[in-house]
Amino acid sequence: MTPSIFLGLGFGSGLLLRASGTFGTMAALPIYWLINYLPFITYLMIVFITFIVGIWICHKAADWLEEDDPSSIVWDEITGYLVAMVVAPSNWQWMLIGFVLFRLFDVFKPWPICYVDRRLHGGLGIMLDDVIAGVLASTIMQFLYYILYI
Repeated sequence: MTPSIFLGLGFGSGLLLRASGTFGTMAALPIYWLINYLPFITYLMIVFITFIVGIWICHKAADWLEEDDPSSIVWDEITGYLVAMVVAPSNWQWMLIGFVLFRLFDVFKPWPICYVDRRLHGGLGIMLDDVIAGVLASTIMQFLYYILYI
């Protein structure tokens, strides 16, 4: 297994037979915890890099697994969760809310996620639907934050 495949499989978290996306998102929690205190622009750059590199990583992993979008590839969940948490408050409650919202959007795939999921393939298709799920989760979290705290 190459390093790109290992990353695509979420450091091995995607190899769990059930709920691999959930375990992949769980692999994002310590990454988020490590980078959430960085300056905002640095956080954004890291997320952007995980997306751009993730296109290649997911493409390589899908080729290696000989499937279009295997559930064991979870780098997209890691990146999607980091997107969801871009402007979230830094505490465990918001980490949990972000986790639940991101998973809900990723599992149920409302529009436009379902559109992208059906139309795009390869590394970009694998990555983009989860990034959109992250954007939607982030939007809901901002709405919740303003309702609860303002």
